[in-house]
Amino acid sequence: AHESMTSLAEKLSKARTKSYTPLARQITQLLKELGIPDAQLNVTADEVPPGPTGKDRVEIFFSANKGIAPRNLAAVASGGEFSRLMFAVKYVMAEKTAMPTLVLDEIDTGVSGEVAIAVGKLMKDMAKRHQLITITHLPQIAAKGDAHFFVFKERTASKTITSVKALDKSERVEEIAKMIGGAKPTTSAIENARELIER
Repeated sequence: AHESMTSLAEKLSKARTKSYTPLARQITQLLKELGIPDAQLNVTADEVPPGPTGKDRVEIFFSANKGIAPRNLAAVASGGEFSRLMFAVKYVMAEKTAMPTLVLDEIDTGVSGEVAIAVGKLMKDMAKRHQLITITHLPQIAAKGDAHFFVFKERTASKTITSVKALDKSERVEEIAKMIGGAKPTTSAIENARELIER
């Protein structure tokens, strides 16, 4: 049993090792598209005693800035950088595994403006191959969806009920305008919402 385990752990380790460089290259390229032009990413592994996940302790080293050597991801990534990195990882993994549905819960935290538009375009691309359910507060992301659902809470004296409503075209414009301009959107916010949807 030990020999079998050791052999399988070795095969897994060799297969992983082959993937580290292409994976790092692909994620780094996506990070550049997502507004981190000097992104550097390395994947390394140390050998550890074999266990349920093999014999490798895999670590990701990351730097977002030119001239700064990549360090352990947990020590260096800001909130916005971490969101983009996680999105890039999910984008790459979705291409390589048979996942019919992906749920991205506020994976766009800490991004805005042109970066949010770039994330939205990549999500739209992912949605050609997978069902993508995205929870977002960004109008640039919400506008890219093929369908838009509004999640809201109703409070009664005894409990809170969460409901989901499918929005029609005009309601969708209204909700995206609220994301842009607040509870009472102006005419310009409504026009901006229409423009985002049509982009």
